[in-house]
Amino acid sequence: MRITAPQVRVGLVLALLVAAHFVVRPRLGDPRFAPDFILVALLFLATRVRPMAGTIAGFLVGLVTDAVAPTAFGSAAVALTVVGYLSGWLKAVAFADNLLVNALFVFVAAWARDAIEVLVAHQLQGGALGWQLLALSPLAAASTAAAAAVTLLLFRGWLRQSAA
Repeated sequence: MRITAPQVRVGLVLALLVAAHFVVRPRLGDPRFAPDFILVALLFLATRVRPMAGTIAGFLVGLVTDAVAPTAFGSAAVALTVVGYLSGWLKAVAFADNLLVNALFVFVAAWARDAIEVLVAHQLQGGALGWQLLALSPLAAASTAAAAAVTLLLFRGWLRQSAA
């Protein structure tokens, strides 16, 4: 298999997003509302590969995420596996190269990931669960969608759907 220049560019953007997760995100204040750059990288990858590759990438990213927060081990792996698969499948069905559509896609994926993670972890109940799902998760998803939109604006030429 030959690696092309567009694939290298996409790989560089993904590496920059992972680096931003550990360098920029801690400096943005409250981690509950800071953008999840690793999720953005996973979504960009999953929409450029086959659904099974997105599923595997989501599972591996989820395991790594669970390893650093072992209180609910497995919840991130389940959530990111589902999000990785659905992202790859959605790309195969219909995916536009539109900034607003991409931002909305990232918002829904981030909110769904948080919902799955919270529900699988069984750590919140009642009002706390409702507050998390209806207030905190949408705010975090909005910041993640904004980060994805900025990334797409900055690297639009590198992240064309036909690039990988």
